[in-house]
Amino acid sequence: MAKRAAPEVNAGSMADIAFLLLIFFLVTTTIETDSGINRKLPPMEESDEEVIIKQKNIFTVLLNGRDQLLVEDELMELKDLRKAAIEFLDNNGDRSCEYCKGARDSESSDNPDKAIISLKNERETTYKTYIAVQNELVAAYNELRDKRAQSQYGKSFAEMQANYKDVNWPGNKEKLKARIDQIKVDYPQKLSEVQ
Repeated sequence: MAKRAAPEVNAGSMADIAFLLLIFFLVTTTIETDSGINRKLPPMEESDEEVIIKQKNIFTVLLNGRDQLLVEDELMELKDLRKAAIEFLDNNGDRSCEYCKGARDSESSDNPDKAIISLKNERETTYKTYIAVQNELVAAYNELRDKRAQSQYGKSFAEMQANYKDVNWPGNKEKLKARIDQIKVDYPQKLSEVQ
């Protein structure tokens, strides 16, 4: 009997199939990306005059490499940072702010419009602590804005913002936007990060 040749498998289309599978997985796979910290930089102001900021209007927050918090040259726990920031922002040292309820200490910030929070961290600071400090500082601004919105309009600032974003909210959006903008002017978020 004659030896029969084994049939060959046609592998010519195998490369086409592998290529189609590769394209399929590339098209259908989603890649997660970190969104980072949502910060909007202020617009650049064209001005020839030099801005002078008094030292008493700067609230200095330092984070060292061991995640220790130094606020105004004193060690502080993270849980006390929000209260200290609120006291600084709402101080009204020059008595020009009629809605501020602070201590009116002449050695602290003049008013919320002039108050600046300066945050500086070292390279060795952990990301978790850095974000926690950021959250506390932003929460201080939000708490003051909530109090101002409650006293002016009977609603919290967060509720006003949620209503503005809600497409089905039945109220006047322009009026609500003007109120939100006014509260942001009353307590502007001036958070500076020093390199």
